[in-house]
Amino acid sequence: MTTTARVPQEERTRAMRLRLLEATVECLVERGYSGTSTTLVSTRAGVSRGAQLHHFPTKNDLVVAAVEHLTELRGAELLASLSESSDELAVSTVQRITRLRRVMRLLGEHFSSPVFTAALELWVAARTDEALLAAVGPLEQRVGRETHRLTVEALGADESQPGVRELVQATLDLVRGLGLANTISDDAARRRRILNHWADVLDRELA
Repeated sequence: MTTTARVPQEERTRAMRLRLLEATVECLVERGYSGTSTTLVSTRAGVSRGAQLHHFPTKNDLVVAAVEHLTELRGAELLASLSESSDELAVSTVQRITRLRRVMRLLGEHFSSPVFTAALELWVAARTDEALLAAVGPLEQRVGRETHRLTVEALGADESQPGVRELVQATLDLVRGLGLANTISDDAARRRRILNHWADVLDRELA
């Protein structure tokens, strides 16, 4: 009987934590780091203040957990999209440039998502907040390594060749920069042109 009663409670707890994490990202996107408060998040999530403090005692605990959680979800989506693209290309006759443009489009979408905007808010805040930087730094390093690995696989790049690793890193720097620009104004058409042009560059260099 004890086990039967405990399982629903655990499920409710997970659901409550998820609501808190999703509400936190929404607040970061809409109000920025300075405008996000634990009170505002708990209200939006429909969770009592006491319950929120029990799981996330400080604002930093809450925002870092939220961005980490949704970054992982976004990373899983990116992995699925890029893997699907690779599987299709393995048996299709689609030209290489078509694949590269698709990969660049997927990366562009990844770095213009609300999760990227929320993460950007943390980066800026962490610049002058040592406690936040200590939490955000390792997270971003881990996410960066995984994103780099996925990009190498998606591009079919051989990093043992001179200059290829730098080319992959330049690709990621480009899409991050376009994602940053997207937080100021939506310029999807311009972004698409730039990414298509960069796909042409990759086609020449990786070939």
